[in-house]
Amino acid sequence: VQLQASGGGLVQAGGSLRLSCVASGRFSNINNMNWHRQSPGKERELVAGISRAGSTNYVGSVKGRFTISRDNAKNTVYLQMNSLKPEDTAVYYCEADFLDFSDDGTPSAYRLWGQGTQVTVSS
Repeated sequence: VQLQASGGGLVQAGGSLRLSCVASGRFSNINNMNWHRQSPGKERELVAGISRAGSTNYVGSVKGRFTISRDNAKNTVYLQMNSLKPEDTAVYYCEADFLDFSDDGTPSAYRLWGQGTQVTVSS
């Protein structure tokens, strides 16, 4: 099982980008899916999260500008980023909580991270 993130790039301030992260492999369910980011010299922070049912949460600095969504049929989470600011520059990581069952029905929950995608916003 792995997560593959894409969609990062270089954009001018005020522009938009859409990140995608797809889960592949064998698993039963994906519960929460999240986007985090980390810029040089700073700790990694949770940017946005979405439950399997679609409930969302955002860090205050991106509210009204970023939208997280998911397509459960495609095992994919998206992050639409509008009105980008230079301070949004960071490596963005997707993360997901997986649930699987062994042949005897024993549940197994685990968390995986994607490889990160660079977002650079120029002023």
